[in-house]
Amino acid sequence: MLYSVRHETRFAYQSPVSISHQLLKLRPRRCSRQNVHEPEVQITPAPSVDREWEDYFGNTVEFATVQQPHEELVITSTARVEVMPGMNIMLDFSPAWEIVAQSMQNPTQAEALIASQFCYESPYVGLHPEIREYAVKSFAPGRPLLAAVMELTSRIFTEFTYRGGVTDVSTPVMEVLKARHGVCQDFAHLQIACLRSLGLPARYVSGYLLTHPPPGKEKAMGADESHAWLSVWCPELGWVDFDPTNNKIPNLEHVTVAWGRDYGDVSPVSGFIFGGGEHEVTVAVDILPARA
Repeated sequence: MLYSVRHETRFAYQSPVSISHQLLKLRPRRCSRQNVHEPEVQITPAPSVDREWEDYFGNTVEFATVQQPHEELVITSTARVEVMPGMNIMLDFSPAWEIVAQSMQNPTQAEALIASQFCYESPYVGLHPEIREYAVKSFAPGRPLLAAVMELTSRIFTEFTYRGGVTDVSTPVMEVLKARHGVCQDFAHLQIACLRSLGLPARYVSGYLLTHPPPGKEKAMGADESHAWLSVWCPELGWVDFDPTNNKIPNLEHVTVAWGRDYGDVSPVSGFIFGGGEHEVTVAVDILPARA
């Protein structure tokens, strides 16, 4: 499936900004199921400093500095992204979850060693006994890893309510567990915490999800949103994605931008400014099927 992706972030300031430094992680990444064509990030006003590199996790990072006074800053990322079907995974034929957890304690292979880095606490993913208690209900002794993760995915989807405006990126996972509501980043952080509390490697994935308008309605431009889900590492299969917000294994309608330990590693736009006073931020995302 080929998509045309556009992500626009617009900052409107009350008074002029003299200098703006921005760190961007907006370019979709190439990976086993995804090719990226014609990626481009445009910044208005044009930056005087613009550098690009890959971070520790392989995400494309861009650092830009705008040094001319401005009352509006517009950052637009565009790309054509080809998403290919994932493998047909038989969940019940994955290894027992305890075997995977035990292998993380003393990994000997390169892939397992890399995966083991995602077994620990991180700034937005705290590990608590209550979270392990919630998770272990899906992880009976000897149960295949991916079957257990899928059940946990379904439980979060069923037992938690999607509700915007009641949490933010810094909301602790314990608070999400107790309140039983949140948005995609909360559910991803919670499920990651559940898996890591059992000694399993799980990473945070940011990207986009193709949305569908109600029957008989046209799709509104700019109405799509960034999305978040997670991956769990499974021997022989590698990283397998799960989306607790939608109770599914991501496939053709998920576009991957970046991954890391948690949201802090993949924040699409972050930085600081001199001046500006109060400001408003608006974000518009469009994901549209494209012609080859």
